[in-house]
Amino acid sequence: MVKLTVLYGHPQDPEAFEEYYANTHLPLAAKIPNVQRFEAGRVAAADDGQPPYHRIAELWFESAEQLQESLGSPEGSAAAGDIPNFATGGATMFVSEVEGSS
Repeated sequence: MVKLTVLYGHPQDPEAFEEYYANTHLPLAAKIPNVQRFEAGRVAAADDGQPPYHRIAELWFESAEQLQESLGSPEGSAAAGDIPNFATGGATMFVSEVEGSS
């Protein structure tokens, strides 16, 4: 398994970010083919400080080939292309190979 992780920086307007993310971006992301598992959440700090990111999303795929195929699909391109429309704090994306699960 592999997963695509998206780390969203702190947006200029958190309320506008959350509204757009829930009502526009998530419906686009839900159309990406071959997603085996999807998780998303708001990030909290482990101490009293500010968390390093505003939100995290993880999309799990059976293989790196499926991930590449899915991101290259019209649905994957639409979701990725939508990120600059609301992620005013920037977004960091990376892929990791999942080693075991419990």
